[in-house]
Amino acid sequence: FFLFRYRERLREGEDSKAAVAHAVERAGEAIASAGGAVIVAFMALILSTLSIFRSIGPALAIAVAVTVLAALTLVPAIVSLLGTKVFWPSKAWKTEPKGARFGALGDSLGRHPVRFALASGLVLGVLAVFALGFKPTFDLSDTGVPKTAESSVALKTLEKGLPPGATDPTTVLLHSTNGSPLDESTVATYGADLARATGIAQVAPAVMSADKSTAIFSTTLNSDPSSDASLANMKGPIRTTAHDAAPDGTRALVGGTTSVYVDLQKAMNRDYSVVFPVAALIIMVILALLLRSLVAPWYLMASVGLGFGATLGASTLLFQGIQGKDGLIFMLPIYIYLFVVALGTDYNILMIARLREEARAGKGSREAAAQAVRHAGPTVAAAGLILAGTFASLMLGGNALLTSMGFAISFGIFVSAFVMAMFFTPALTALIGHAAWWPGHGDETVEQKSARH
Repeated sequence: FFLFRYRERLREGEDSKAAVAHAVERAGEAIASAGGAVIVAFMALILSTLSIFRSIGPALAIAVAVTVLAALTLVPAIVSLLGTKVFWPSKAWKTEPKGARFGALGDSLGRHPVRFALASGLVLGVLAVFALGFKPTFDLSDTGVPKTAESSVALKTLEKGLPPGATDPTTVLLHSTNGSPLDESTVATYGADLARATGIAQVAPAVMSADKSTAIFSTTLNSDPSSDASLANMKGPIRTTAHDAAPDGTRALVGGTTSVYVDLQKAMNRDYSVVFPVAALIIMVILALLLRSLVAPWYLMASVGLGFGATLGASTLLFQGIQGKDGLIFMLPIYIYLFVVALGTDYNILMIARLREEARAGKGSREAAAQAVRHAGPTVAAAGLILAGTFASLMLGGNALLTSMGFAISFGIFVSAFVMAMFFTPALTALIGHAAWWPGHGDETVEQKSARH
């Protein structure tokens, strides 16, 4: 974004240092605000109940902060020293790109903002509907390991003669809470009660601790431990039976992978209801400060929300609907949030900042939107293509996790850049007009503000 503005000023005849100063002045605020929005989105993960997200959030935020700092200090300093040599060996910077496609798109959007808003909004809305069918799966067995590998052969052999749950037994602990050792008949009765729970195929004889205060039961589920059926049974009859059948003076605890997944699912549902709203609220504050508006942040965040829903919906449609998968990896919404929501806000800021600049130059709302697409469109498109292509390479990983993540993130970034930031946001701003900048009126020229006062 900085380099596009720098090149633009060079073509207008400014020397290198003046062009750098102008580029930092005009693009710096948008770059800092966009970076701030991404940092906030990542830092919101410290509110997660899961340690993996509490650690990854600040790490990503630090990486973005360092990058923003470099973009506003180191990069301009180096460009100022190198001057036009930064574009070596090309001389194309001297000639203004015709930008015929983006110019034509911008002109068309300026003339028909209703069409563009409806078409892009409809695409996002229809895809978002499919997100309602999203089913999280905890089955990580598709690792891409060849079927002829020893581990794969061993697993298939084991499944031939034993219940599916034998691959990953569930452990149930019965612990004495009154200090008395457990009676063998009590333990045997408890094991028999446990074996009658829906979802349990077998219960092995209990193993007692040395002081006989704890009995350990190894249970085999009658379905795959990571399947929806096992998770449903674990939430309901298995845990209920384990707890209710525990005699007075004892306490039962259900462990194992399936139990972990149940608790993980509960924690993530809680995180979705806390992390997402908090991040959205803080990002809206950043947008309000940047744009000096209380109107624009609402529809900008609404468009980002639609982008999130459309990405999750497209992934659900492709993998669950078309390919017939039972579900998508349970972490997918968080990763879509990390990259699509954060970067979708990023692209929106870059586009809307240019639109405001064009409006301040005295252009009407529709003409400002057209010019914003013409000038900022190539930047957003280049950034979107590079990033989407990078994440699309994950689809070559050869397993379900990387394939679904690669598609979802690359598709989401593509939507953010080419549907949301390129069409939906500028079209809505063109339609709302001057009211979009209330109460700060950040679209007015200096003369207009003076006349109003």
